[in-house]
Amino acid sequence: MLARRAARRLFEVRQAFRQSHRASRSFSTALNYHIDTPDNNPELPWEFTAANKERVKDILSHYPSNYKQSAVIPLLDLAQQQHGGWLPVSAMNEVARIIEVAPIRVYEVATFYSMFNRSKVGKYHLLVCGTTPCMIRGSREIEEALLKHLGVKRNEVTKDGMFSVGEMECMGCCVNAPMITLADYSNGSEGYTYNYYEDVTPKRVVEIVEMLRRGEKPPPGTQNPNRVKAGPEGGNTTLLGEPMPPPCRDLDAC
Repeated sequence: MLARRAARRLFEVRQAFRQSHRASRSFSTALNYHIDTPDNNPELPWEFTAANKERVKDILSHYPSNYKQSAVIPLLDLAQQQHGGWLPVSAMNEVARIIEVAPIRVYEVATFYSMFNRSKVGKYHLLVCGTTPCMIRGSREIEEALLKHLGVKRNEVTKDGMFSVGEMECMGCCVNAPMITLADYSNGSEGYTYNYYEDVTPKRVVEIVEMLRRGEKPPPGTQNPNRVKAGPEGGNTTLLGEPMPPPCRDLDAC
């Protein structure tokens, strides 16, 4: 009786998730379960392209033959690039076959790291840094400008399939806050790029989107014309000459 009631309850929960999966699955890394859909189920065939099979061999060559499983992250990354920015379960199964582990070992990695998307993203996947320095410098306004301009919610894909907007935690550019990252899947794994756009403003991120829509490639890095990389706005005010050697040591004698 108890087992029957538990099975019925599990069925009800799964049905509830199935009815709402279109809305909830748009959050590519928010959920740690999988529900079969027509375009994402283990029955669908998936394999690396001929060119990527050579890249798979190269990746595996970096690890001892008895530690193939160490290649799980770069292989998942390659699979995601090939598949337009997201990982179907059949791609994860193929990676598991190649590195000779149980599929669950690959699922554990794919559901843990936010770099792996388990539902569709746009050809241009824009990720807004949401950590404290960027938030203080206006990342919420950056995200709001992108979502409003594209007419989507976070992690939704535009109707033309070109754009999606997500959030990423600290990407190490605090001195250039606020910043966004652009994962470009428009040309498959061969043309894949992952670039940082720093010192952005709500106006500038909209301009970047429109440049991408026109087929242009916005220059990555700082978007502040008064800065050079991570240097101060307006140029250096200190350390303008050659540094003096420490007085306690003859460096030339070393």
